[in-house]
Amino acid sequence: MAGDDASADLQPRLAAELTAEAGRLGKELDEIELLIGQARTEAARHDARRATAEQRLTELQQARREVSNDELSQALSGLVTATRRAALMEGQIEVLEGKQKTVGRMRDRIADLAAQLGAMPPGTLVAGGAAERASADDDRAAGGTTDQTASSLLDAQEEMRRGIARAMHDGPAQSLTNITLQAQIVQRLMGTDPARAAQEVDQLVAMVEQTLEATKSFIFDVRPMVLDDLGLVPTLRRAARDRGRRSKVVIDFDSVGADRRLPDDVESALFRCADEAITGYLEAGTPHLTMRMDWSDHDVTTRVTATPPATVGPGPAATSPAPARPAPELEPPSADMPPALAAMIAERAERTRASVAEAAAAAAAKPLPQLLPARNWQVIQSRASAAGIRVALTDDGASLTIVAKLPA
Repeated sequence: MAGDDASADLQPRLAAELTAEAGRLGKELDEIELLIGQARTEAARHDARRATAEQRLTELQQARREVSNDELSQALSGLVTATRRAALMEGQIEVLEGKQKTVGRMRDRIADLAAQLGAMPPGTLVAGGAAERASADDDRAAGGTTDQTASSLLDAQEEMRRGIARAMHDGPAQSLTNITLQAQIVQRLMGTDPARAAQEVDQLVAMVEQTLEATKSFIFDVRPMVLDDLGLVPTLRRAARDRGRRSKVVIDFDSVGADRRLPDDVESALFRCADEAITGYLEAGTPHLTMRMDWSDHDVTTRVTATPPATVGPGPAATSPAPARPAPELEPPSADMPPALAAMIAERAERTRASVAEAAAAAAAKPLPQLLPARNWQVIQSRASAAGIRVALTDDGASLTIVAKLPA
């Protein structure tokens, strides 16, 4: 009887613990919001300093009076420092905003569960006596599956962290190292060859601008904040424009109908699917891409269509398959040829014709290569399945269709 009383107390205790956890997450959200505000203030301050330092360096380069090496060195050092700090603060803002959304969703979910648990009649969790305890035993037996799921999620998070760290090391971090080395070269040339130092400064400014642009592109690839602020259409339009510019491939984007905001998980998954398709097609060497979004009252259909590389190029040989090799013509046996030799020649001609026909049939039956790489297609299927989005790929892999339902 005492055991039943203890079980009856489980339900309100769980509800109270969930409510307390939701409160703690709410406080954490307030702290994150405060950090985001401070980071934005710092980012704006460093960006203003970067602009001032860049203007100062330009004025010194264009000044008609003799400029000392110390002035140029200080201006250059200030520009490098401000650019580095501005890029780091922008990256920190992206990370904090992503954490804010994750913690917010977790807080809302826990609060909802606490409310549902509090609304249940007392004893609901323990109703059924032995049958309920048997169900608990089954849950414990299934604990291995839950542990495997948690392990898979942790592995996926670690893989994502490794990818971000690798991209940061090979991209912005390496560029900042090059900028530092270039600044040291300029500093050494100030006292020996001012003219060459001025040329190196121009190259250094170009490196800083390129690094800043690469950092912004990296942040967009990790999590495009324009997706949260403006929605799916502007984000996909920007992704198509930027990726097309970097790969020198024309990507036509069009959206038909009144676009609407979708749930965060659906918008993110739909963007990732379309962006993954663009990445795959560009890696496959397509010379042209089109993306079209059709908005109806019930769903949005996105089609990404790639032009196969074989359909362009010089001459008709690039647009049509090579003709089948004709069977060699053998001279018919003459009348005065021995019967055994004539039979051998005829048998050889028959085998040659059969071999050519078999090769032609095999070439005709050979499937065409998929234009969208299998790895990208698997990623698209996984993301779409998790978000409840339907995807379809044509037989040749040249056209992908993504369909997402609109909220009521």
